[in-house]
Amino acid sequence: MTGKPADPASEWALETRMVRGGIERSGHGETSEALFLNSGFVYETAADAEARFKGEQDGFVYSRYGNPTVAMFEERMRLLEGAEACFATGSGMAAVFAALMSQLKAGDRVVASRALFGSCHHILTQILPRYAIETVLVDGTDLDQWAEALKPGAAVVFLETPANPTLELIDLRAVSDLAHAAGAKVIVDNVFATPVLQRPMEHGVDIVVYSATKHIDGQGRVLGGVVLSSKDFVDNTLMPFLRHTGPALSPFNAWVMLKGLETLTLRVERMVENTAKVAALLSGQPGVARVIWPGADDFPQKALRERQMSGGGTLIAFEVAGGKAPAFRFLDRLRIIDISNNLGDSKSLITHPTTTTHRAMSAEDRARIGIDEGLLRLSVGLENPEDLKADLAQALAG
Repeated sequence: MTGKPADPASEWALETRMVRGGIERSGHGETSEALFLNSGFVYETAADAEARFKGEQDGFVYSRYGNPTVAMFEERMRLLEGAEACFATGSGMAAVFAALMSQLKAGDRVVASRALFGSCHHILTQILPRYAIETVLVDGTDLDQWAEALKPGAAVVFLETPANPTLELIDLRAVSDLAHAAGAKVIVDNVFATPVLQRPMEHGVDIVVYSATKHIDGQGRVLGGVVLSSKDFVDNTLMPFLRHTGPALSPFNAWVMLKGLETLTLRVERMVENTAKVAALLSGQPGVARVIWPGADDFPQKALRERQMSGGGTLIAFEVAGGKAPAFRFLDRLRIIDISNNLGDSKSLITHPTTTTHRAMSAEDRARIGIDEGLLRLSVGLENPEDLKADLAQALAG
């Protein structure tokens, strides 16, 4: 006689986990996940309250600590990522900050890739030093620089791959091996790849963070973040920090994210198909100085992309020749694609990193990672690709 697996969902395919993972139905037997819009919970007796707070009795105590709807979202994300545990936060940057600060103390060292989202760069270079935490930045593609920076040891390694907005890739297995030898935990912001296209923990990464605001919601509705790691890290390091500092995900936002997860694979796969067609169009256009898309045959890191990602992603970086003025003229001529600093949306969105997402970085820091005045970041959505190509072509023609 064959018994049932302890966790049946672990045997489900990815698409099934996205639709059914983590569902806990109430006594009403609802089809859709229930939305528990409450801040607190009641107890039958004072002894029950005491036991709940001591962790001796299962159940919720306060929505800053946990909530049934949020817990369903966390469990679905855990299953999707293949992690032991998950904790959701109010935004992606809350997830990044908590993953770092929950484990760092004065005197620690952090080694990070240089090509980062502007707010991540600010945390590492401006906020952490206030707490006597040293940050060393390296060129993420250069393993020799990683090895040299890690020689004195480190507490944490932090990186993005693909990087925002230049889309450079970092070898997760190689960097993880170097980091672990130096005593560091590895945190990866996987928001550009999504868990559909890249599973960092399969390459040795310890902690994965997401801005769920992006592809996971996918329709520009709500903010949210996620930290995934081992049960020991989440329970004993991350949870105490989050419970006492309070960047909780709202139950409503968690419910919206649960609905977004149901179609994540479908959306990402179609967006990748559209991105391939748009990248091909841009590569042949006059006035475009360079096009960067990890799925392209001529992408310099194609071999690494094929090892670590199952697709080229939904974002393109391209440079309009001539700098800021022609880039702005191009943006202003777009009729379908919206100017927005968000990404991963069903609608195609484009931004000028120098004046938006990476504005706070110095010109020198931007230049070191390849962000110039003509660089644009395009997040390709679900529109008909022929309409997107036509829109880009007419804007460039102007």
